[in-house]
Amino acid sequence: MEPVRPVTRKRPAPPPAPEAPPEPFWRTKTLAEMSQPEWESLCDGCGQCCLIKLIDEDTDELLHTRLACKLLNTGTCQCKDYANRRDHVPDCVQLTPEMIGTLNWLPGTCAYRLVDEGRELLWWHPLVSGDPATVHQAGISVRAFARSETGIKPDNIWNFIIEDPSIHK
Repeated sequence: MEPVRPVTRKRPAPPPAPEAPPEPFWRTKTLAEMSQPEWESLCDGCGQCCLIKLIDEDTDELLHTRLACKLLNTGTCQCKDYANRRDHVPDCVQLTPEMIGTLNWLPGTCAYRLVDEGRELLWWHPLVSGDPATVHQAGISVRAFARSETGIKPDNIWNFIIEDPSIHK
């Protein structure tokens, strides 16, 4: 009988460690460096920028209303004709990277503002949560309180003044 020799086996090499996912574009690019799709995806769909704002002529105070642009679908907080909005609403502001820091009416929760200031997107932002509904679930969108400006006489707009909508829930 031959002696039993132990069998030596080589252990397989451990699998390589998973690579860390790449940093999201909003952490690695400035607003000016973003592609158009990246820029557009920064909009969280809250609708706050589509609310009618007033300036008090006596105090220069910025006043927010719960009245939304006639093109804002207040149920989805999306523009009904985004591509052609300026044809219907000539004073609709087309945001650009250069102007973000100068617009005092952008809410403090606005992703354009947050990225411009070097801050993180908030947990409910669709790019973070992966779900466009979280902006509504978190109470950030205007869906719960906005109404269309359609049918409101200019003299009655003052009846719809609210506190800053980013704190209005």
